[in-house]
Amino acid sequence: MSRRHLSPIPPVAREDVRAVLGEAPPRRDLLIEYLHRLQDRQGFLSTDQLAALAEAMKLSRAEVYEVASFYHHFDVVRAGEAPPPPLTVRVCDSVACAMTGADELLAALSQSLGDGVRVQRVPCVGRCEAAPVAVVGQNPVEEADVHAVRWAIDAGATEAPLPEGARRMNDYRAAGGYRLYADCVGGRRSAEEIIAALEHAGLRGLGGAGFPAGRKWRAVKDQPAPRLMAVNIDEGEPGTFKDRYYLEREPHRFLEGMLIAAWAVGIDKIYIYLRDEYAGLRAMLAEELDALRAAFPQAPDIELRRGAGAYVCGEESAMIESIEGRRGQPRLRPPYVAEVGLFGRPTLEHNMETLYWVRDIVERGAEWFAAQGRHGRKGLRSFSVSGRVVKPGVHLAPAGITLRELIDEFCEGMLPGHELYGYLPGGASGGILPASLADVPLDFDTLQEYGCFIGSAAIIVLSQQDSARAVALNAMRFFAHESCGKCTPCRVGTQKAAELMARETWDTGLLGELAQTMQDASICGLGQAAPNPLLSVLRFFGNELQTSYIAKGAKTQRSQREELK
Repeated sequence: MSRRHLSPIPPVAREDVRAVLGEAPPRRDLLIEYLHRLQDRQGFLSTDQLAALAEAMKLSRAEVYEVASFYHHFDVVRAGEAPPPPLTVRVCDSVACAMTGADELLAALSQSLGDGVRVQRVPCVGRCEAAPVAVVGQNPVEEADVHAVRWAIDAGATEAPLPEGARRMNDYRAAGGYRLYADCVGGRRSAEEIIAALEHAGLRGLGGAGFPAGRKWRAVKDQPAPRLMAVNIDEGEPGTFKDRYYLEREPHRFLEGMLIAAWAVGIDKIYIYLRDEYAGLRAMLAEELDALRAAFPQAPDIELRRGAGAYVCGEESAMIESIEGRRGQPRLRPPYVAEVGLFGRPTLEHNMETLYWVRDIVERGAEWFAAQGRHGRKGLRSFSVSGRVVKPGVHLAPAGITLRELIDEFCEGMLPGHELYGYLPGGASGGILPASLADVPLDFDTLQEYGCFIGSAAIIVLSQQDSARAVALNAMRFFAHESCGKCTPCRVGTQKAAELMARETWDTGLLGELAQTMQDASICGLGQAAPNPLLSVLRFFGNELQTSYIAKGAKTQRSQREELK
């Protein structure tokens, strides 16, 4: 369409954009940041505002609209449509929350809340240990029920609280923090010494892929400057919340590891990509980054970027596309991001927790970290545990520990009245294992023979009150919702699989063929791993397919915990 056929932009829309942009540069890579600012201002995005933003940034309207409509957290209101109510209550319906009454909570809230509140079903919000979870505005309500949600609304508690107990800059430095970084930049440590320590410790990427950290640092260091760094804190895998847990307590341990990595590899600029659901963390991290810049003016420039609700941006190249202000769609590889990443430059991409361990490994020695494993494995793992255990949460345990040991030694056993039935070893995408395989070591490379993987070590424990078939359907619906749509095997395959899995009788042959196609032909790990829970049911839980399917009931986590008191 030529420009003369475009609808005129109302002056008020231009004023809204001017107020949001201020003196900020009209950089393309800041498009998502500006969309957030516009939506924060009034709770939604109008198409007139998108047109005015496109004009201000010298982009086509289509470029702005395609980005705004891609991300789940942007509410685009078209001409003639009514804007959403002033308050939205989001109820997580992913695996842990679904197991503990999310559907019942959604129905009750939809009935009891007034017209001024919108109730939305949303995927995982990263608080699985306190399921079910509702988010009132930006304020997460854990172990939610109607009473707790109504209280938050009536009290006006819609802002995300800052995390309590986080060790801030002054306290961290008083306890010895940043001494290692000072030794690095002061020439008392060498880059080779730091990288060798990571290699000897066997530290691997803890976002899920498990690539050796030291090898990655060397690969990027060997590339021509300027080099960039992207830190992925977009943990959207259902069942995963370890990054949030560590950031709420020790943000500077991660930040120091990040600066050491940047120094060792020769990084010019750092981008931190934080999921939008962590609003309180974002505010706290922004304050601590200001303190960091003041304390270390020689450190590389650091930008904190805000995700917008897209699970696929956990994939490194999709995250890079998002940081550049585009739809979060994975790139074809090669080239790899270590060679051609952010803005076409060599990029060191890391999960937050990987960097969190850098200081401990160097100061305490590679041998200390490597010696922590069990059953022939090396290192430590931060297990995000949710489901039918007495003590869910993040449990730091030896790599290679078995599920049975993890439950008995760290989680205080199964909830009363619950017997172990199965478990997800790596979140929604890691597959489902039966109780008979609860003695398999949990680590990278130990679960592949069972069609599963540990990924980010998100453990969801199922009992006899749960159905593996229902969990697999929940996971497939999540993947269908989160598919970026770039490739047909994932875009169409997840939708078709969810439809077939919702039927009373499964066509196991057709589902098997569909799963194989998705694994073989999808571009990225989302589509390749999406069939894992389905295939696990076919392999290990065939008994659930022999009888008419009836969803099993479940008590909320709150009522189960009360039984223990």
